[in-house]
Amino acid sequence: MPSLTATRVFDDAAGLRDAAAERIAEIGESALAERGRFRWVMTGGSTIEPVYERLARPPLRDRLKWDRVEVFFTDERCVPPDHPDSNFGMASRSLLDRVPIPCDRIHRMRGEDPNPERAAIEHEHRLREALGIGRGEPPDFDLVLLGMGADAHVASLFPGDPQVLVDDRLVVPVEHHRDPPPPVDRLSLTAPALSAGRATLFVVAGGDKASAVHAAIEGPDEPARVPARRVAPPEPPLWLLDRPAASGLSR
Repeated sequence: MPSLTATRVFDDAAGLRDAAAERIAEIGESALAERGRFRWVMTGGSTIEPVYERLARPPLRDRLKWDRVEVFFTDERCVPPDHPDSNFGMASRSLLDRVPIPCDRIHRMRGEDPNPERAAIEHEHRLREALGIGRGEPPDFDLVLLGMGADAHVASLFPGDPQVLVDDRLVVPVEHHRDPPPPVDRLSLTAPALSAGRATLFVVAGGDKASAVHAAIEGPDEPARVPARRVAPPEPPLWLLDRPAASGLSR
């Protein structure tokens, strides 16, 4: 991860939520103005859900031309899309069902497939087809939105899992032994895909994330132990943090 990582710290959850939603809208407006489309990789998590809800309300929802927005997902649990733990389900309830985005511009991971390896291969094929890229070519996303776990996992790339270091795929299956209970397999974009954003935005909250934030931003380069450090986009990411999450940083 680049050493020039930028951080902004907020005193409360409302400030963090509003800043994240505003930044997403700004990036979307810029992409729409410059390239006529906004390709956005969405993520899951309790910190992100209120950000989506904020984007679904005026005036922010009215700033984006939703018929030119195309969304992808960082990862997904291997559950049906209407399952309470589905990232797609959460994003739909909080944002996608509340804005006029065409269904064919929503590229969810098919977590309901009983064969995660097959689902990962098929999703990579669909992703490349949607983006118009061949095998070996990197994606071109306008925004990759990320959270981070207390163990510094990002998307579904967990510390110590060999999938953290995969470089020759865009999507991988992740076995449930790294998952908190109840155990469930997952699908995840790989580090190269997560690093393919013209803009990259981390949104992290909570004192339980303080040591992980320090390790990701200021710690040694140990990606197997700190998967968030595998996210290395061309432009330095922006970290939006609440004060407890930032408490371990030296600056």
